[in-house]
Amino acid sequence: MGTCENLQFVCPACTRSIEVTESVRDALVESGCVICGTDVDDGAFALEKTA
Repeated sequence: MGTCENLQFVCPACTRSIEVTESVRDALVESGCVICGTDVDDGAFALEKTA
């Protein structure tokens, strides 16, 4: 099997960290952090590879 790529999101304001998919990343950029509501951009996400 190949690798699955997810993203690690870390809110720049409340510092909460969650693993997200591309579609959830898009929603976060559009709507902001689900915990505190702060606007986020691509800098809040890091690529995470899992086997």
